[in-house]
Amino acid sequence: MITFYTDPHAKTAQMSNSSSIRHFLLLALADTRQLQLLHFCLLLGISLAALLGNGLIISAVACGHHLHTPMFFFLLNLALSDLGSICTIVPKAMHNSLWDTTTISYTGCAAQLFFFMFFISAELSLLTIMCYNRYVSICKPLHYGTLLGSRACAHMAAAAWASAFLNALLHTANTFSLPLCHGNALGQFFCEIPQILKLSCSKSYLSEVGLIGVSVCLLFSCFVFIVFSYVQIFKDVLRIPSEQGRHKAFSTCLPHLAAVSLFISTGMFAHLKPSSNSSPSLDLALSVLYSVVPPALNPLIYSLKNQELKAAAWRLMSVRFQEC
Repeated sequence: MITFYTDPHAKTAQMSNSSSIRHFLLLALADTRQLQLLHFCLLLGISLAALLGNGLIISAVACGHHLHTPMFFFLLNLALSDLGSICTIVPKAMHNSLWDTTTISYTGCAAQLFFFMFFISAELSLLTIMCYNRYVSICKPLHYGTLLGSRACAHMAAAAWASAFLNALLHTANTFSLPLCHGNALGQFFCEIPQILKLSCSKSYLSEVGLIGVSVCLLFSCFVFIVFSYVQIFKDVLRIPSEQGRHKAFSTCLPHLAAVSLFISTGMFAHLKPSSNSSPSLDLALSVLYSVVPPALNPLIYSLKNQELKAAAWRLMSVRFQEC
């Protein structure tokens, strides 16, 4: 019979295969009780900010008929992916910090991995589509109604969600079909593919590595498309004769550019940093940075420069307060 240690700092027993594993041990956010409660409060604040911000965007766009445009339609979808991402990661981390535990069930880990991959993949696709929206509106304004009609927008959003679902399903099924022979302790505060691969048997994870390689190529393709689009956008904006027109065009691009930079830079720092300079505390900080911070900050980024969205959100909140 195989025994699992309940102490989060203890080493787990060696497993002969993945069927022996009933739960995983996640990385604790802190060692002392005071820090655990502090992390719980911080995560609670971040999650409430994300729920409030993204919820306001979804409600404002859904209820405001003047916001039923391609830009706000894709922003609504982005807010949905941000909400899903934060709700997949944060509740379990808060539970573990509050109750001083690090365990997550095998099926719970698989579900968390699937939904995290699903929402992160959808976010990347939606950010790429939103870049295309900016490109068409600035570089090809005469064709905007044709290229980004209501049907085209619905098809693009559906393709983003469908491709994200397929990507998450392939990764989750492939990862959890691997035999795990090196214990059940994950070096991360949530279930992540690289950490699970570290537990797999020698050479049994090559198929998943190949699948990750395909995903990285797709990510790089999206990144190249975004860079190329913004090069063309900036060229066209600089040709606008009036300074006011250039400023208005730039202001519509800045929120999206900031969201893309935050999303890509935090992910790159977390996964491409040199292993020689790695430390558990740094790894933990970077993982929180790329998995929790972008969904919480995106509503703030998009609302700062968008007067229509801010006005719609204020109207919505004032109506709700009057009803109460």
